[in-house]
Amino acid sequence: MANKIRGKNEGSLFQRKNGSWRAQISIDGKRISFSAKTKTECQRWLRKMQLQMDQGWNFDSSRLLLEDYLEQWLSAHQTTLRDRTIYRYKLLIKNHINPHIGQFTLADLHLARIERYYGRLKNAGVGTRTIREVHAVLHQALKKAVRYGYLHTNPAQGASIPRYTHTEMKILDESQVTHFLAAAQASKHRALYQLAVVTGMRQGELFGLKWSDIKWNQGILYVKRQVQSIPRQGWKFVEPKTKAGRRSITLGNATLKRLREHQAQQQVTKLLAGERWQEYDLIFPSSVGTPLNTSNLRVDFLQTLAAARLEKIRFHDLRHTAASLMLNHGVPVIVVSKILGHAKVSTTLDTYGHLINEMQDAAVKIMDELVTPIPVNFARKSEKLNVD
Repeated sequence: MANKIRGKNEGSLFQRKNGSWRAQISIDGKRISFSAKTKTECQRWLRKMQLQMDQGWNFDSSRLLLEDYLEQWLSAHQTTLRDRTIYRYKLLIKNHINPHIGQFTLADLHLARIERYYGRLKNAGVGTRTIREVHAVLHQALKKAVRYGYLHTNPAQGASIPRYTHTEMKILDESQVTHFLAAAQASKHRALYQLAVVTGMRQGELFGLKWSDIKWNQGILYVKRQVQSIPRQGWKFVEPKTKAGRRSITLGNATLKRLREHQAQQQVTKLLAGERWQEYDLIFPSSVGTPLNTSNLRVDFLQTLAAARLEKIRFHDLRHTAASLMLNHGVPVIVVSKILGHAKVSTTLDTYGHLINEMQDAAVKIMDELVTPIPVNFARKSEKLNVD
């Protein structure tokens, strides 16, 4: 007969006829079993299960399917996430998570399974950025499942994910910027392009600028919001993600003059639009006053690049161009970071560190000149000075 060992609320442990050991414990009225070759392994399992019970682990909830849990989790976070973030999460869950591991229960998820899943995504041609976004969603959702008591530990914690392979950054040099802005004189967006190159502002931030954000006497522009476009939902104004995103930028006289000219031209646009005009006080609106359409601006941007005989780049590359010009002309990294709205200087260094490395040649030459001694004829103590 099997030798059973019992303790109050500690489950049971006994050796089977084949020499293996079996542990059992009752959780929420259900008996859970575990078998192993050694008694020690079963004792370890019992201690782990007891600890999970003490910490509020819920057995029934752990049998919840991942796809059902993710739906509940996302619904509970509707008020804490931005609309565009929710839209992106839903796409990732629908297209990349549920079809592969959505039918697993929370209890069936473990680190090795999740890592194999990431590997399958990569082999299927899914991009590194998407896989990292999938991991971020899973890790965040399962972390909350631990707090709910559905899981004892986060199975996505410590998972290996593909590393980014940074492509070469495309930027315009000074000569190319001059050609680009010259070609932009024929575009109704010339003021927007100039401000983008001068400040490195993000496209959404430029779209969200209002005339009330400019203090003309001080020559200061305040970045307070951005425009987000969400498929099938339209656009909306949102605050910058970080405190650093809400910032002030000092503008030069040439840029202020360009904005004044743009403001005067906008009055003509208003008259032409008539009753169709919707007033949002935007600096760079559409022809009827609403935020610009990204696709329409892209068409004009590419036409302007072609007119300047420049290769195709993204609009976002104007931000990289602005950072490059500032750094290459000696603007301190901390100042560049503030203008760009980075939350940390380390973000600026990580993104544009290679530009700073390129500037080391000039720094070395300067230091070389500073410390190179000027030849001077000093008489040694042992030498006698001839005095007439």
